[in-house]
Amino acid sequence: MKGDQELQIIVQQGKEPNPTVQDERNLVSSSQTEVSHSNTYKRWFRVTLYTFFVISGQSVATILGRLYYDNGGNSKWLATVVQLVGFPVLLPYYLLTIKTHTTTHGDGKTTSLRNRVLVYVVLGLLVGADCYLYSIGLLYLPVSTYSLICASQLAFNAFFSYFLNSQKLTPIILNSLILLTISSTLLAFNNEESNSTKVTQGEYVKGFICTVGASAGYGLVLSLEQLAFCKVLKRQNFSEVMDMIIYVTLVASCVSVVGLFASSEWKTLGSEMENYKLGKVSYIMNLVWTAITWQVFSIGGTGLIFELSSLFSNAISVLGLPVVPILAVIIFHDKMNGLKVISMILAIWGFTSYVYQHYLDDKNLKKSHGIPKKESPNPPEAEGSSGHSK
Repeated sequence: MKGDQELQIIVQQGKEPNPTVQDERNLVSSSQTEVSHSNTYKRWFRVTLYTFFVISGQSVATILGRLYYDNGGNSKWLATVVQLVGFPVLLPYYLLTIKTHTTTHGDGKTTSLRNRVLVYVVLGLLVGADCYLYSIGLLYLPVSTYSLICASQLAFNAFFSYFLNSQKLTPIILNSLILLTISSTLLAFNNEESNSTKVTQGEYVKGFICTVGASAGYGLVLSLEQLAFCKVLKRQNFSEVMDMIIYVTLVASCVSVVGLFASSEWKTLGSEMENYKLGKVSYIMNLVWTAITWQVFSIGGTGLIFELSSLFSNAISVLGLPVVPILAVIIFHDKMNGLKVISMILAIWGFTSYVYQHYLDDKNLKKSHGIPKKESPNPPEAEGSSGHSK
């Protein structure tokens, strides 16, 4: 009987974990939790930094573009060129951060060089034309009106994603589309003059149409990029997206430079610089910093794609648009009348609806896949445009 009791005690002791092993397990678990929290904090620090880059880069670049026109600049093609030619600034960022991002291939298939070049050329032509339309809109419209119209890019993005990326048009998305459409349409009846440059009724309409067209073009480009990643390039990783940005911008830059020389606007640049109200140095610095700030915007947008999603990146760029009208009232003394205030409120409402739908989609996706809500320390793969809600 005593032997049985001793045997039972030995068996029970064998079942109980060694105190030293248990302590080691607790220590490892505690260490992993601390690392997870540290990675989460670092990730959200990067998200905050990239968000600052998007909002500040976009706002400053738009203000500098308006400043160029208000002080004697008149070349629409030069204004287009400076939006694009700063892309070499992205190369150091590309080289420094490529090792920090996971490179996951899609189905392992390689894309033919011909198809890859075709994608870059087509998208580059569209981006070049899109930037030119933006330049015309900024020339003829008050910067506050211009920025509010640009908010419609979210609506166009959702519209094209429905046809090209199979995005579902839920009631919340439809609500967002209607609000953003009304927001932009109201400004069509807001005929006003920029304080420093008088525009005719025809020029105002031209600026309005070009800005709406540019916003539509931007939404189309985002949807086509997602389609290209899914159907042609077959991959969605850091290297692939950076290649897309750099090569597409290279093609668009070539298009804008060709347009500058084909339009003969380059012949007037010398006299334009001589007669610039703020002086030659200010003229050059305006162009240089406009190019740099647009690339700061690109870095922030690309960073947000990899930390969260491309929808969040696009939504933050729209969220930053109301900042520009406020700065325009302070710097250029633009009038913020009742129609603009209503338009801004509707744009923010539409933006909020759009992001809320993304939140619901993401929540349902986590539930369906049984993914816990705990933040992953590793940044997710790049999603495409908002068709995969970006």
